[in-house]
Amino acid sequence: MGGEKVSEAMSELRPAPWITRDSSFFWEAAKRCELVAQRCTGCGKLRQPPRPMCPFCNSVEREEQVLSGKGTVYTWVMPRYPVIPGFEDGRIVVVIDLAEGIRMVSNLCDIAYEDVTREMCVEVFFEEAQDGFKIPLFRPASV
Repeated sequence: MGGEKVSEAMSELRPAPWITRDSSFFWEAAKRCELVAQRCTGCGKLRQPPRPMCPFCNSVEREEQVLSGKGTVYTWVMPRYPVIPGFEDGRIVVVIDLAEGIRMVSNLCDIAYEDVTREMCVEVFFEEAQDGFKIPLFRPASV
């Protein structure tokens, strides 16, 4: 990449996400530019990605919790091959430790790959996708 920043803008919109019964609340919140997670009403723990049953207490009761959108970089990689249609080449894939104590896989934008560091502070923003959806992405946090 030679020091050039990975842009958040794309020439084409990303494909719409794959919606399931368990993830629909997440994508509806993203349309409102809100980052959310499931909270188990049995034990109170957050879980990500969305799933039908709590992995801690096996409860199927859950509620939605709005998250801060703040976190730190846990790990990152730049996939090189194959290029996936609808995704520009050169996207940095990151695992984010969210402030609320769960992890999320996303893309890191507005930074060169070689400038990414572990525990770097990041914040969420939302990018338009096909069919009116928005995708939560991350960028270096503003001071």
